[in-house]
Amino acid sequence: GDRQSVSLLLCLCNLSVHTAMPATRRSPARERPSPSPQRRRSGVAKSAAAAPKQAAPSKLSLVDHVLLPLLLMVTTPTFCHITAWLTAQPEPTLSTLAAAAAAGPAALAADVLASTMPDAKAAVLLTAFSGLALLIYAIPGPVKFGPISDRGARPAYADNAMWHCVLFPLVFVLGAAAGLYPLSVLYDHFGATVGLLNFGGLAFCALLYAKGLSRLGLRPSGPDAGSSGKGLLFDYYWGTELYPQLGGVDVKRFVNCRISMTYWMLAGVSFAAASHSRHGRLDPGLVLCAASQFVYLVKFFYWEIGYMRSIDIITDRAGFYETWGCLVWVPSIYTLHTRSMVQLPSGLSWPPPRAGFALGG
Repeated sequence: GDRQSVSLLLCLCNLSVHTAMPATRRSPARERPSPSPQRRRSGVAKSAAAAPKQAAPSKLSLVDHVLLPLLLMVTTPTFCHITAWLTAQPEPTLSTLAAAAAAGPAALAADVLASTMPDAKAAVLLTAFSGLALLIYAIPGPVKFGPISDRGARPAYADNAMWHCVLFPLVFVLGAAAGLYPLSVLYDHFGATVGLLNFGGLAFCALLYAKGLSRLGLRPSGPDAGSSGKGLLFDYYWGTELYPQLGGVDVKRFVNCRISMTYWMLAGVSFAAASHSRHGRLDPGLVLCAASQFVYLVKFFYWEIGYMRSIDIITDRAGFYETWGCLVWVPSIYTLHTRSMVQLPSGLSWPPPRAGFALGG
């Protein structure tokens, strides 16, 4: 009845969530002639030693530059914690949330914080996840370039995304098969992982803020850095550097692609395993949702260099909006439909989700 209708909608929501995918924000025509060989060798780091240029002062809007960024920076982390708590409940529905809120907002807040408090297992999980991503990041590949920035920098990237796309899922599955962890590990530690990503992500954005302004002994990685001239709050929200690097690693590429999109890619697999362990059978709706987003993200990694030339990369700076959004919002919210079906099975037979999978493909 109603539950099956809702479950079918969850199965099909991959189609709509894909339209919200950051990778779909294409770059405008900003290509310029190729730089000289000397300029190519220097890349983004050619002006790393120079102090960042400050943007010309602009009119500060209380709404656009203070109130709206502050609203987003308060509500979105809270929403991620609430959904992580809710999807772990036996009935992950809005009725459950409303009942808990009616019983006492303070008790609900305490429950949400307790269920999303970072712990040692989540720290080990994210350390291993990031470490494997770093190892694959170092694989050499053909050098591809992004567009030249307004201040003359042109980032260079080793085109090794398909190595990552193949090796990371393979290692993840083989590790589970070897008994190092259950395949459901991402679901089993989801709440603590969201908490650690959130608190760590907020601190990481503060580090990037300081780096772009040459504070705390840090220096920007290129000329496209400095204050927006719209105040501290907006600078933290929007970011102070276009192409930050840490230890030679491109922050945007590593966070947006090798952490965020990879987690989204594997979450469906892990959640389907969690559903099987709880209910003793594969859930057709969940399995084919997971398969749909996996295929979609294979296509994303195939196009990763194109993404590195999109508005997300060449216009948006690395701040709360861009970096926290990919580091926390994508793993928390883009996986919401598959995560909900672990505790609330779709109840579907195979034909309806097969049709949805075929339509989504």
